[in-house]
Order: sequence, then structure tokens, then C-alpha cells
Amino acid sequence: MIVGIKNNNRYVVPLVICFMFFISSCQGRDKEGIYVGAERFGRYVDALQNQRVAMVVNHTSYVKEKHLVDLLQEKGIKIKRIFAPEHGFRGDHSDGAKIKDGVDLRSGVEIFSLYGKYRKPTKSSMKDIDVCIFDIQDVGCRFYTYISTLFYVMEACAENNVKCIVLDRPNPNGDYVDGPVLDMKYRSFVGIAPIPVVHGCTVGELARMYKGEKWFNLSEKLDLEVIPCLNYTHSLKYIPPIAPSPNLPNYKAIRMYPSLCFFEATTVSIGRGTDFPFQVIGYPNKNYGSYAFTPVSTPHVSKYPKQEGKRCFGEKIRDEQPYDHFTFSYFYQWSQKFSTVDDFVDRPKWLDLLVGDNWVRVALQNKLPIDEWKKKYSSGLSRYKKVRDKYLLYPEK
Repeated sequence: MIVGIKNNNRYVVPLVICFMFFISSCQGRDKEGIYVGAERFGRYVDALQNQRVAMVVNHTSYVKEKHLVDLLQEKGIKIKRIFAPEHGFRGDHSDGAKIKDGVDLRSGVEIFSLYGKYRKPTKSSMKDIDVCIFDIQDVGCRFYTYISTLFYVMEACAENNVKCIVLDRPNPNGDYVDGPVLDMKYRSFVGIAPIPVVHGCTVGELARMYKGEKWFNLSEKLDLEVIPCLNYTHSLKYIPPIAPSPNLPNYKAIRMYPSLCFFEATTVSIGRGTDFPFQVIGYPNKNYGSYAFTPVSTPHVSKYPKQEGKRCFGEKIRDEQPYDHFTFSYFYQWSQKFSTVDDFVDRPKWLDLLVGDNWVRVALQNKLPIDEWKKKYSSGLSRYKKVRDKYLLYPEK
């Protein structure tokens, strides 16, 4: 399997993310023979010749030691535009930071931001494009915004008669499916389609689902092609060779992310502004735990983190074995430490968007026992699993 990233210094996270390929020659391929879609050149490069190409890529879009943009330019492909998602083309922007348009100095290609004024490619940005390629490492969670970018890119391609090619990559949380399914009344950029928190799909499988279920405008018109991975199954442990975003620096954080992201709507820190985001939980109260840490603002990684400069006390979960399932238990247990729900949840609307419904907030207010929580979403999850089965490209085992 691919060796994961170790991050011992929060100030070098962007460098680690951008230049991890120097550490290993197995970029894009693990030791057991998984080949990502991007390196299967024989499946798509010839079709790009004499085409005007746009690419939805970021710092994870590497094949071996080179970025896909550079590799395709070397093969004579005319790349007209790069569409940059959250964290930017080179992955050096913190969560939520607006991305600006510009030009990539290395390749000379124009950059159009999909995480600034626009979340969807405009008609003018698509008018001189024949083919749009999507190649980004996802982490398998509904609120991870790369799959919302995928959704809007596919819709823009359908509306502008542009072919869409998705170069697939394994899902590091792709071995199970769990969590509440989005109620479309709570649709947002952190919940674009009626899928659960842990959706269990690769981006290629999700793309097939988006189109097949007709979830976006003119979906039937889209010319979609997915270049699948080789030798991947959903049961395989997959550790991305490059950190997918600044605050998911290692496999542990990626595995804990689905269960801890709800804390983003609370007064509790989950380690942003430390060396171990999504691997600790704490609050400025000595009674809340024996483990202590202090969040600090970190350029390009975590600007103005929650409880910045305050000594937080809680628990360290980064030394535990990575969770192999989704759980509300951490969130529920910490809610019980506060005298009122309002003291714990300071961004109620944001919590509803992350959950994809308001029932978690209502459950806290009504003191619903944690044992009852899964019943709130089990039927929707069962229905989703039947939909998912229609679009799988890889065996479950």
C-alpha cells in the first residue's frame, strides 16, 4: 500500500503537500499494483489530440513524479484552462480561503477559480473548450467540497456541450457507507446531492451516479467517460500519497474526518492550528480532559483557528487505531459536557448543513439518547445503498 504522509511541523504542511512526490517514486500507484485513472494514458490521451482541454486539478493530480498538467503538455495536449477548486491549484490555501483567478507560472495556463466568485464554470469560461478533465483525490465524505465541484463541472459540461472525462482515484474511506443522507432542503456546497456522509464511492462512481440519477440540469446530454483505476477494490486500505488538503495531513485525519467534522459548528476545537488536525478534541476548560494543546494561526493551513491562542483540554485520538466506521459518539459525548446546547453549538445553521438535516440539533435539544440516533437515518441509508449498487465500478471485496 502507499506510504502515508507524516507531518511533524505545521509550518511546512504546504511544502509537504506540494512536493511529496520527491519522497516516493510510487506516486499514483501503490505497492500492491493499484493504477489510478490518470496514469492509464492509453485510455484517453489519443482522444485529446487536437482538442481544446480544460482541467479540474489540484496538488493531488500527480502521476509518479509529475503533475498531470505537465505530463499532458509534454504529450502535445493543448490545455486552455485550469479550473481551481477549494485550496487552490497548488493546494496552498487554507479551508474556506477564496481562490483567485490567475495564471500558473509553471505551465503558463490560465487559472479560473471555482472557489471564489463562482462555484461553477461560467458559459464564457467553457466557450472555447472541447473536453474537460477531472482528476482530484477525494476522501469519500459528502461535505468534502471537491465532489460538489465535480457536480457543477459536470452540469456546466452538459449545458455547454463539452465532453467530461473523470480520471478515477481510490477512496480512502471507500470501504463502508454510513451517516445521514442529505435532505435536499439543506442542499449547499457541503451537500450537493442526496448521499450520506460517508458515500462509499470513488469520484468516478459518483459521477456515474450524478448523471444516472439525473441530479443535475441536462444530465442526459452529458458525454461522460470515466477512466477507472486498475486493481482497486473497495475493501482495500488506501492511503493517498499526497495529503488531499492542508488539514487532512495523514491517514488518521482522513479516517476521523467524517465523524469529527460536525465539531466545526461548535465551540470545540478538533485541532485546526496544531500539528494534528482532526486527531484531537479540546476546549478551554481543565475539567474536559487531561490532554492539552493550543491552536495557533498557521499561514496557508489554518488561519484564525477556533480557540486560537487558548489552552484547550480534552482527548488525543491520534494514537488510536483509525476508525473503521462512522460515529456520532464523540460529538454526543462532548455535547454532554456543556450545560446548554447553545453553549456547545454556536453555528446551528452550519451544523444542519453538515448533517444534511436538522434532526441532530433537535435531538440534542430534546436530549435524545445516542442509541436512538442511528434510527433517525437508517431507512434513508438503506435506500441509498440500493442506488449506489447500480453505479459501482469496483468489487466490494
